[in-house]
Amino acid sequence: MMRRTLIAGMVVLTLAGAADARTLGSARKAAWLSVAHPGLGEYYNRGWGDFFEHCPQKKFWLGLIPIYGWPGYLQIISAIDAYHGRTSDNLTPID
Repeated sequence: MMRRTLIAGMVVLTLAGAADARTLGSARKAAWLSVAHPGLGEYYNRGWGDFFEHCPQKKFWLGLIPIYGWPGYLQIISAIDAYHGRTSDNLTPID
């Protein structure tokens, strides 16, 4: 368990950086951050900054609920939204 937490932390820190112009690489970084925890990819897309203003609060906090948040539904929705550059806190899929 400790090893898994350490690896997840290393992945987040490796992928974390200032948000650049939308490139394929930054889209993938945002998606992988959302795989690590729902909401982190959108937070990355908004340029980090103040957590309560830039991070989607519903996705982030509901992401702590097992199966629904991580791993689960919100993780997938968040990764798709982050990959497409969306920063909303919408909990339903967008076409």
